[in-house]
This record gives sequence, C-alpha cells and structure tokens, in this order.
Amino acid sequence: MRPSRARSFNTAGPCDPQLHYMLPPTPRLPEARALIEMDRYFVVHAPRQTGKTTALEALASELTAEGDIAALMFSCERAKSAGDDYAAAEEILLKSLRQAAEWSGWPEELLPPDSCPQAPAGTRFDSALTEWCRRSPRRVVLLMDEIDGLQGNSMVSILSQLRDGHNSRPKGRPFPASVVLCGLRDVRDYKVACGGDADRSNPISPFNIVTKSLRLGDFTAGQIGELYGQHTEATGQEFTEDAVGRVFELTQGQPWLVNALAHEIIIEMGVTGAVTAGQVDEAKERLIRARATHLDALVARLHEPRVKRVMEPVVAGSFPEVDPTFSDALSYVRDLGLVKQKPPLEVANPIYREVVLRVLGDPAEQYVMADPRSFVMRDGRFDLERLLREFVVFWREHGEVLIQQENYHEAACQIILMAYLHRLVNGGGQLDREYAAGTKRLDVLVRWPYAGPDGERLVQREALELKVWRAGKEDPLAEGLAQLDGYLDRLSLTTGVLVIFDRRPEAPPWNQRGAFDLATTPSGRQVTVLRA
Repeated sequence: MRPSRARSFNTAGPCDPQLHYMLPPTPRLPEARALIEMDRYFVVHAPRQTGKTTALEALASELTAEGDIAALMFSCERAKSAGDDYAAAEEILLKSLRQAAEWSGWPEELLPPDSCPQAPAGTRFDSALTEWCRRSPRRVVLLMDEIDGLQGNSMVSILSQLRDGHNSRPKGRPFPASVVLCGLRDVRDYKVACGGDADRSNPISPFNIVTKSLRLGDFTAGQIGELYGQHTEATGQEFTEDAVGRVFELTQGQPWLVNALAHEIIIEMGVTGAVTAGQVDEAKERLIRARATHLDALVARLHEPRVKRVMEPVVAGSFPEVDPTFSDALSYVRDLGLVKQKPPLEVANPIYREVVLRVLGDPAEQYVMADPRSFVMRDGRFDLERLLREFVVFWREHGEVLIQQENYHEAACQIILMAYLHRLVNGGGQLDREYAAGTKRLDVLVRWPYAGPDGERLVQREALELKVWRAGKEDPLAEGLAQLDGYLDRLSLTTGVLVIFDRRPEAPPWNQRGAFDLATTPSGRQVTVLRA
C-alpha cells in the first residue's frame, strides 16, 4: 500500500482517492448499475474531463468486488492509430483488454484469453469475447472507455461485432452480459457508425436511444461545497460561501473548471487564508490567460464546420438556420460541452463564454496599437468615452479588412469590438459579456477598480449594448434602447452606451462611419448611441 500523501485538486486524468479530493463517483451514474443488472448494452457520454473514467473505474471495481460479476474497464484510445485498419484495431483492443485485466489483480480464472483466437480479421474481437465468457465463472461486464478513439471502418467493425454477439446471446452463445460504451458522443453517432439511421427509433445497433444513453452531469452548487469541504477538513483552509457561489456561477459545475479554479488559488496563487470570491475571479482570469490544456482543446474546435454552424449565431445573437442536419451539429456541440444541454442556446458557462470571444478576437486584437494606460484618467477611472472615440478611428481604418478576414463573418462586428475592448480594458479591469442565439444583441459590462478620494476601493461600471443593422431589416435603434434599458435595470445603472453596427449594403462609406448621438430609453435614461 502506498504511503499516505496530502491530497490535491485534480486537473489531469482520472481521480485517485488517495491523491485527490473527489466526490463519490458511482452516485454520479445512478442508473448504470440497474442497466447492468438487466444485462443491457448502453452508452455513457459527457464532455472531456468531467469524470467519466473515474466513475466507470469505480463502478467496475465495486461490481467485481461483490463476487458475481467480472467487470473490466479498458481504454480504446490506443486503437486510434489504426485508423480504418480494423485488423490492427482488433489486435490493439485485445492487447489493451488483456493488460487491463492483468493490472486489475484478478485471479487467473477471471482473465481473458492470453492469446488471440485464430479467426479472420473482423471477427477476432467477437471470438475473443466469446471464448472469455465461455471460460469465465462469472458474468462478464465490459466497460469500453474512450470508444471515440476508434475511427472509420474500425469503429464499424467493432460495433458490428458487439451487435452480433449481443443478438446471439438468447441462443446460448457466451458473450458479455453488459457492455458500456463511454466517450464524448451520444448514441446517435454509434448508430450511424453501425450503418443505422440516427433519426429512426429502431436502430440497427443494439443501443436504444431513449433508455440506454446516460450523460454524466456537472456538479451542483452543493457538490462543489462538498468537494471544497474535503480540503477544509484536511487543511483547515476554508472557502467562503461567496467563493463557492462564485465558482458555481462561473463554471456552472463543469468538473474540470471547479478543480482547476481551486488548484489555481491554492497552489499557483499560494493563498493561505480563507478563499474569497475576489480570489476566485483572479483565478478565473489566470486560467483564461494561460489557456490551460482543457480550454485550449475545447476552443481548438471552434473552426470545425459543425461547431461554427452552432456557435456563430450564438456569438452574433441571431437565430440559427435550421435544416434537417442542424440537430446533428447541435448534438455534437452539446456533447463537446460548449453549449448548454437545454434551451436557450447559449455557451455552457461564463468561463467558456469569455474564452470563446477572446480566442475569436485574437487576430483582430493584434491590430490594436493604442496604449491601455492612456485611457486611465487622473482620478483613476477608465475613460470609456475616449475609448469609443478611438475605436471609431480604428474601425474606419481596419474594420472592412477585419470583417473580411473574420471566419465568423456573421458575428464579425461583435468580435472585433470585443477584441478592442479586451486589449485596452483587461489590463486593469474586467469585461463581463452576455450573449446567446436569438437575443439579437451582445451585452457588455466594463468593471474598473480604482481608489476613491479617501483611498477606499471603488468599482466603476460601464454598460454597453451591441446591435447589428442587417440588410432588409429595420433600424434596430428602438429595440436596442429597450434592451439597453432592461440591461441597465439589472445592473442598477443610470446610463449606458448602445453601439449599432451597420452591415447593410447601403451603409455609409467606411470613412464616414462613427457618428455619436444622445438618445432617451423608454424609461427616460439618457444614453449614448454610436453608429459604426
């Protein structure tokens, strides 16, 4: 047995209860045990780094320890290198399966065959499982992690062999009593890989789309408190109630983010006293700036056609163009964890929301040459009025070129202004941004801390509403003023800025854009309107 070590918050790979703070894993999949008891084949899916492997390892260990089942979890990830070579994929999977069984410490009678059966390629995985189940004194349960590692014909071959074995069990053929496929994707993708129709309720595969697909959920606020409470119990260091609430607000319970924020605060920032909400905000900024592996892997998908198709109207605030293939794209993006699982269609959490805009705005930000320090006034406040005037100059000079270069063309105006604001505000202040498909706007709050006359810490808050005037549409001024009113109500602010980008063919020439005006909102607030 390994010696006891101080535990930490895990941000890489499966959790180990001796090394990491962790919630009990199997209660996160409450239906899995019942499905296994009913000898079902089913799918467990969730985004990367949410605890799938940890939960399945724990479930396999618990089932095997009870004495009636030999439950083995193994990874299919190494088979990715085989590509369409299904014979090579079979060999890799069988070796991985045998290694996993040996490392589990099982007695010899429970282990799968040591050598692969003499069978044609495309049937060896099936044959090996049949031989294993024939010899095993227990029911065999197979948990196949990282099933997404299988590619093309290899995926088709392995799933087809599982289907064949599954359907032959009533005839007395030895085969795993239950199989769990675990990965990013939901059952519809496996049905398609097996040759079935994603939209038919009677698929060719053995997986029932209604009752045999489990999604590992995110943490609740209470579970975050429970996880952080383990650290408090071990070290005495508390997370304040406000800090726990802020973590839930920023992450919406995404497990990697929950752990990463705590790790950043405790280890990287070296906080030793009670953890506050302000320190959570600082940790959030550090994570985003560092573009940790999890965040980088997520945003790398933003330019995939299926992802762009969903995310572009989200950023633009427009309604997506829905056709028979849109639901597949939406399911894929939901499986990645980029957007919420249920309507309205918006980014899954505020940290992802911030990362998406920063990543999309990176190219435009390289054009911003202004010095951020020049926008700080003598009393320490931020000069938003001057920033907007400078943005007009920038927009006239670079706007047309940047719009043409922007891959997310529909959301180009919003992305470019966000990049400009981020470059000049984020050094000393913060930007909070709200956007979702169908809202027809993007809300921005600038938060700028400064010292008051008596040295007290104050925070300047400035609200902006971004709208786009598109071809064939009416002037969005009236709608924008009403929406800005609602935003200012929520923020308890008395004034704000409405920015309207004109994307119509008949818009003024670029060198004439950037007119400022004053307007009155429906509630009587005096606000600034910038037409760009």
